[in-house]
Amino acid sequence: MHYVEIVAMLVVVQYLFFSYEVARARERHGVKAPAITGHEGFERAYRVQMNTLELMVALLPALFVAARFWPAPWVAGIGAVYLIGRFIYWRAYIRAPSSRGLGFGLSMLPVMALLTMALAGAVLR
Repeated sequence: MHYVEIVAMLVVVQYLFFSYEVARARERHGVKAPAITGHEGFERAYRVQMNTLELMVALLPALFVAARFWPAPWVAGIGAVYLIGRFIYWRAYIRAPSSRGLGFGLSMLPVMALLTMALAGAVLR
């Protein structure tokens, strides 16, 4: 089974889900496109989507490069922690942005770990 590829595609599916949630929030709160401000509920959903996109730029290349040098189940497992972290982040940010710390940590730490693994693998091999 191609664990790393499955995790990578789940990351994309998760991002698309967050995009869908932004569209729902836009409709629910009456924020007309192309506006990105107007109602706090919409803005929270939008920030989750944008923050997720920002992390994906680092996560996906690190995931695939790390998988070249380290066992795929390890890399996929770290990627799975990222996915869980993003869902925790989403739930917390929508409810109370100040409570997003756990989700942020469970998202950022896997990205940093994968970047470190990718760089270490490339330098040491």
